[in-house]
Amino acid sequence: MDTTEIIGLIAAALTTISFVPQAIKTIKTKDTAGISLGMYSMFFVGVVLWSIYGIINQDLPLMIANITTSILTFIILIMKFKYK
Repeated sequence: MDTTEIIGLIAAALTTISFVPQAIKTIKTKDTAGISLGMYSMFFVGVVLWSIYGIINQDLPLMIANITTSILTFIILIMKFKYK
């Protein structure tokens, strides 16, 4: 593992972990009033595309961060529709 990949893994971990508290709060409270459907929809498509890009390029940090974030974002989107 080279320095570039280590930097990528740290960046991936930090950006993914930073999203977790929002997901946990939304799941616990079921309060989605403050969540923009348009923003989360675009964000979801973006992280899915980054996941695909990471898979195509065999880029482990991109794959880990974006697949994880896309799952969390998808859960929040489902809750946005369910608890509208």
